[in-house]
Amino acid sequence: MTSKKIKAEPSQRKTGYIFEERYMWHSPWIITNSPLIQPFTHWEHAETKRRFHNLLQVSNLYKHERFHHLTGFAPATDDQIELNHTKEYIKKVKHQSSSVAGGYCDDETTFSQYAHDIASLAIGGVIHAVDAVMDQKVDNAYALIRPPGHHATFNAGMGFCIFNNIAIATRHLLKKYPDQVRKIAIVDYDVHHGNGTQDSFWNDGCVLFISIHQDSNYPYNSGNIPDIGAGKGEGMTINIPLPPGSGKGAYDYVFKTVIIPSLKRFNPDFILVSSGFDASYADPLSAMLLSSCDFRNFTKALLTVAQDCCDGRIAFVHEGGYSEVYVPFCGIAVIEELMGIDEKDVVKDPFLQEVTNWGYQGLQSHQKDVVDQVADIHQLK
Repeated sequence: MTSKKIKAEPSQRKTGYIFEERYMWHSPWIITNSPLIQPFTHWEHAETKRRFHNLLQVSNLYKHERFHHLTGFAPATDDQIELNHTKEYIKKVKHQSSSVAGGYCDDETTFSQYAHDIASLAIGGVIHAVDAVMDQKVDNAYALIRPPGHHATFNAGMGFCIFNNIAIATRHLLKKYPDQVRKIAIVDYDVHHGNGTQDSFWNDGCVLFISIHQDSNYPYNSGNIPDIGAGKGEGMTINIPLPPGSGKGAYDYVFKTVIIPSLKRFNPDFILVSSGFDASYADPLSAMLLSSCDFRNFTKALLTVAQDCCDGRIAFVHEGGYSEVYVPFCGIAVIEELMGIDEKDVVKDPFLQEVTNWGYQGLQSHQKDVVDQVADIHQLK
């Protein structure tokens, strides 16, 4: 059993980083969803993630002594994937991935040959990241992986996701470290509801799932306030469906009123974060107003809770975000905060003034009403 960890000062935090070139080779099909629309590149293409990785390198953060690129891990085994998915579904993905034509989960979730291999490597990377945190090789971790995972259910892929990376990592932690990790909190700030993750732990009293998302963006009518879990998991699912147009004020109020109090009440042994940057003001698949500074602040708040509750054990798993220009600045802000980089040394976001100057960034009354409803139903007020 690992001894109790001494809390690292911000200027001493070591951050593990997962990235493999093969993640960039995952290739969904070209989209042709109408005879009147010229075919276009799939939203979930490699460029946003590659630019994120490239910014880490050209900014020299990649060479920082507290930045640790974690390598040498294997793809997830079938047994590991089966922690969250059925044998039949895994077999289906594996079979379709062996074809030159690739495979199809739904109209939005397609993949090319060898997708199973890449998806398995993504899961293997996340598992390696959480193990590195548990083994105290690093203080925290960020897994920049593809394909994403939080929409994938136990027997189906959807919403660009094949396997549910964060759900598998959660099951892995509970299974491998039964004495150290008995309760896990998952915070999902991707702009789309993490329906697959919610389904995975709907009846589980050991996992708190919190999703802050744009109301009915995707999936439609998913992640409503009354959806709170069932059985042993009743009250363990917290959904915050924010209205379109929500910005800094609304999200700050959510963290202050719902997310931080619920995490402290649950007192997890590990925090996992579904890290999607599609709530940014520049994203083509949402209507929110967040900046890189907001994602930095989310990270700071979650780190504080992790230090107080679980010896700083926290890992971020990349999900969505489809602005190839802006995702890199949101992503590097998160990693800088994980590492405790001094404010004067952070990479300058050249778009920050633009988004912060937009109107209606403050908390609006209709946004507050939604958050207050969530707080009331979960008895956080």
